[in-house]
Amino acid sequence: MKNLHYLITLILSLTIGIAKAGEGMWIPMLLQYNEKEMQEMGMRITAEDIYSINHSSLKDAIVLFGGGCTGEIVSDLGLLLTNHHCGYDYIQKHSSVEHDYLTNGFWAMNRGEELPCPGLSVIFLREMRDVTEKILTGIDVDMPEDERQAKIDENIKKTIAAVEKETSYKVSIRPFFLGNEYYLLLNETYTDVRLVGCPPSNIGKFGGDTDNWVWPRHTGDFSVFRVYADKDGHPAVYSEDNIPYKPDKHLDISLKGADEGDFAFVFGYPARTNEYLPAVAVDQEANLIDPITVDLRGKVLDIYNKYQEQDPKVRIQYASKHAGIGNGWKKWMGVTEGINHFHGVEKKRAFEQDFQEWALGARNRYMYIDLLKNFERSYKELEPYQLAYTYVAEAGLRIELVSFAGRFAKLSEVAKDTPQEDIDKMIATLKKSSEAFFKDYYEPIDREVAAMLLKEYLKAQPADFRPGFLNDIKDVDNYVEQLFAKSMFTDEAKVNELLDNFRPNKAKKLANDPALKAYQSLIGFYRNEVYDRISDLNANIDRMRRLYMKGQMEMQPDKRLFPDANFTLRVTYGKVEGFRPQDGKTYRHFTTLEGIMEKENPDIYDYVVEPKLKDLYDKKDYGRYADKDGTMHVAFTASVHTTGGNSGSPILNADGQLLGLNFDRCWEGTMSDLIYDPDICRNISVDIRYVLFIIDKFAGAKHLIDEMTIVE
Repeated sequence: MKNLHYLITLILSLTIGIAKAGEGMWIPMLLQYNEKEMQEMGMRITAEDIYSINHSSLKDAIVLFGGGCTGEIVSDLGLLLTNHHCGYDYIQKHSSVEHDYLTNGFWAMNRGEELPCPGLSVIFLREMRDVTEKILTGIDVDMPEDERQAKIDENIKKTIAAVEKETSYKVSIRPFFLGNEYYLLLNETYTDVRLVGCPPSNIGKFGGDTDNWVWPRHTGDFSVFRVYADKDGHPAVYSEDNIPYKPDKHLDISLKGADEGDFAFVFGYPARTNEYLPAVAVDQEANLIDPITVDLRGKVLDIYNKYQEQDPKVRIQYASKHAGIGNGWKKWMGVTEGINHFHGVEKKRAFEQDFQEWALGARNRYMYIDLLKNFERSYKELEPYQLAYTYVAEAGLRIELVSFAGRFAKLSEVAKDTPQEDIDKMIATLKKSSEAFFKDYYEPIDREVAAMLLKEYLKAQPADFRPGFLNDIKDVDNYVEQLFAKSMFTDEAKVNELLDNFRPNKAKKLANDPALKAYQSLIGFYRNEVYDRISDLNANIDRMRRLYMKGQMEMQPDKRLFPDANFTLRVTYGKVEGFRPQDGKTYRHFTTLEGIMEKENPDIYDYVVEPKLKDLYDKKDYGRYADKDGTMHVAFTASVHTTGGNSGSPILNADGQLLGLNFDRCWEGTMSDLIYDPDICRNISVDIRYVLFIIDKFAGAKHLIDEMTIVE
């Protein structure tokens, strides 16, 4: 029986602790260790072709886009592709009722028509270096945590200073494997990035929130930008004199398509995963925190939907807000469903039992023996504080009036002796912030959201552990009525008058505004009752997680483990394939334009089909972008491990040629941030041929196609 138990726990542990084909977010500079497996799966290029510091490689065409997505350079004139939803904020900022680029799309027919995007930047990785030995010099496993971190900070500072003397690139050092390894990054940032084109939302966001995270998908999720540089090719602020950036490498584009079983890999900037969390943490996130967040956001979205359907202006104003809230809402539903369907917590516990037996097997593993027991205790202590934080963020600060008022908190605290220069800086910042806020603010929505959220907050959190202003509320509807009637922050003219004529003697009156008082109560509660406790508990948990990670690496010395995503450049790979999410339900790996016509519903905004697209479909006018089966492929799935941040990442074929743009995951597999299952976790990409078809046949922007390197 003992041998049978060991075999069962070993099999279960293999599904948790060891990377499988299709799983993993691999450091590109170490890809030589994956090269053999990748080539056995079908890859025809080398690790050096993907990442090299000695010659141009695919890494030179990949950028961190806007700090939250990935983009790729597809021409020698700095043309860049990313997702429609990655460029959404900038498309929305350029949109108005008169120039509704969200609804109608936008295409610059020459470079003079390309639209500057202030605040948008792209980052190129120029080089990575392993500096673990330098950073961990002088570190002992039994050091107090504050001493350990102080020594690491000192080593990081010295290492960065030394490297900065030899390079003009931005130097940073990031922890990997939860602080067991450290890598130095040399990055170059370009800030003159311009919008070149985007399809109408009925293409770029087809299916909307209904189809978000769901397969089959029919979304043309792409947008086009261009990176500009000074005359010498260096980063420069926006100027009409700047010229298109000439990259060391741009991606070739394949028209061959993606067939079932083909090798494919994604190259991009995954944001955050937690694959090595203990079972108690996974259970808390998937079955406590996420369901609360989903419930609150769902109620907010219902209110948004009601008003957006009634008024085109409101639809534009709240488009970006709706997308931001809705994306997480649907994802976290999938995480809970996937973890429980996959029995993820149980499998984690089975692995932990195996880990505990290993820890007890030798004297030099003493530091690991109490880890799992301490995890259980620490996460139980963390739970009420994590809940309190969730309600502050999702039920308190989700009220736009309250959050906006909070931006004036520092101004409300100025005194007579505050330097006028400091006041002027605050006012200048607040004027810009206010203009942006009121441009996209609709008070009736916020009133209804506020009433709903405050009722939920009062119902869920105990009176002795919530912001004080909530306990003063006798009737929520009456409180909300008075809040919006008496606060100056609902009136753009009053805000502008305050900023234009502000003097320190007005600070006290400002501080008494009811919306600002609500904000201060929320933040005061968080700072005084929640923040320090969360910080202390998480600091201890982080220390334990680092040890747990170290133990897993020691326990499996011959296994390739990958570090969690941390917004650094990674390679992930797998196969193009469909999947079976449930018994009796099977999906093929691709969708076609025919599916868009089948979903068409002119009464639902998300399923309106553009007349010109219907005309092209009726005529089967696909040009050279049709698949060999004669249809127009729209999207496809693959078993490649992706997460947030991978949006816009290129998915490439065995020859390193562009097949499509990664934009989503299948809802059933969104648990892949915590646990990866190769049978059910699928990434979703828009087929590059559909992208080119829309640019060329639909938009008539063939001049952009002519810039690209197309492989027939």
